[in-house]
Amino acid sequence: MAEAHRHCVVGFLLLSLLCGCTARKHKLTLKNETRSTVDLNNFGFFANGTLNVNMSSLWMKEKLVNYSTYPVGFSLSRSRVSGVLSYTAEETETCPLTLTKSPNDEPLILFLIDIQSLSINVKAMGDQDNVLMAKPKTEPTAGKRKTRDAPAPTEKVSVSGKSAEPDKAKENVEQTKEVQEGRKAFMLDKVTQFTLDLHKINGSYNFSFDLLVGPKAQGLYSLKFHYCMNRIPGVQLPYSFTVEVTEKNPGGFLSAAEIPLSRLYLYMAGVFFTAAIVWVHILMKHRYSVFKIHWLMAALAFTKSISLVFHSINYHFINTEGYPIEGWAVMYYITHLLKGALLFITLALIGTGWAFVKYILSDKEKKIFMIVIPLQVLANVAYIIIESTEEGSSEYYLWKEILFLVDLICCGAILFPVVWSIRHLQEASSTDGKAAMNLEKLKLFRHYYVMIVCYIYFTRIIAILLKITMPFQWQWCYEFLVEVSTLIFFVLTGYKFRPASNNPYLQLPQDEEDVEMDEVVTESGALEGISKVKKTSNGRERQKEPVAI
Repeated sequence: MAEAHRHCVVGFLLLSLLCGCTARKHKLTLKNETRSTVDLNNFGFFANGTLNVNMSSLWMKEKLVNYSTYPVGFSLSRSRVSGVLSYTAEETETCPLTLTKSPNDEPLILFLIDIQSLSINVKAMGDQDNVLMAKPKTEPTAGKRKTRDAPAPTEKVSVSGKSAEPDKAKENVEQTKEVQEGRKAFMLDKVTQFTLDLHKINGSYNFSFDLLVGPKAQGLYSLKFHYCMNRIPGVQLPYSFTVEVTEKNPGGFLSAAEIPLSRLYLYMAGVFFTAAIVWVHILMKHRYSVFKIHWLMAALAFTKSISLVFHSINYHFINTEGYPIEGWAVMYYITHLLKGALLFITLALIGTGWAFVKYILSDKEKKIFMIVIPLQVLANVAYIIIESTEEGSSEYYLWKEILFLVDLICCGAILFPVVWSIRHLQEASSTDGKAAMNLEKLKLFRHYYVMIVCYIYFTRIIAILLKITMPFQWQWCYEFLVEVSTLIFFVLTGYKFRPASNNPYLQLPQDEEDVEMDEVVTESGALEGISKVKKTSNGRERQKEPVAI
């Protein structure tokens, strides 16, 4: 790891100035913003990962604020969880730009903007071996430097500072950088405070920097902009700026937690497709006991598989090209919308007992679908907006809250039909001649209710809690747990409501009155000696079955 990092330092310091690199870019423009903190980006860096930040068109009030007391600038902090900094509860009450020590000795870099002296005061804290490259405020001339021999072509550069030869190599690289655009490399394991140049053009301020992540400092980083004056209650001073953020890992353009997702989604797509094929085989084998809801379950499994394929393709192109391909992204959004709608509609229909117990839904059951279907459309619109909106924009967090709220409402709504069915079966279990059958159905519905509750709690709560405790490079396991739990839920639901004559949920009612009430009629020998008409899942009448008395 150290060997690779030494080589990467040389390439980073030279090539990033000469030709730059094509990476996944985020561009955010804020006009008259008043938030005290703007979350610009969260990204998981492996060793030798690179970050480029270019701020332009920064405008803010110059005379109304004492920026030495209420500073303005950026913070780059390593955090445990996406969007959660390593600050303690007490420290979050004060502006992070005023910190004098990094919490838990985590890597923390502060960029304090001083518009009076046109400079950026940089403070590096914590245990880190990152390399920062930017244009310093004061540029020492070559004559003031100590003359050192240039390193041989085969020498390697080290950022650890443990030997003299790597130090010579670093000095040589720094001299080369000063010639090119006047930029300089700062080894943050040695230099903790320095000043960068701030440009003023037509009343707005600009500056940029590059960062190379070292082996000791790899992790999940949060880049934030702070306007400390606006933390005072009742104070909302406007400011504007445009910032471009470019990040890259050695293996591609994805964050550390996202790199395995392309393969994960592809593998899970194959598993769901196989499960769908097995389910169709079961339906064909027991086609006289199949109802429309069974085919809807098959459509859900196939749609889920196709959605995962497009999701995998989308991540593949982001990782290799640095940006999603529009056509594949649109196909993923379409299949994701269909999958979400089919999931909640199917679960709600099973909960109401439609096709299994009755062919007609009650008014209150219809209202559930009138609520769930539009909410699912809204949830998918929110998801698409979140995917296509920069993290620092105010709309991002608004739609993220809408998505979370709508998802919880949909999860709660699909439980109502199950509760109503359980209550109905409890009342019907006391009816003569139907007690045994209704008790079996009641038991099954209770199991189904527990399955839905467990699925919701695991995918919405438990999996997120597990994600918090995982290291940054293993947070993709959250997606793995969600997909596996979804697969298990699909399999258990299919098993409970499988089209088989011996399934207690599909047993034939024991009196003719139930048939007249549109109760489901399935294959059974309970009504021997009676000629009756059975219906298949598509509503067509089957042949009468006369039985000798």
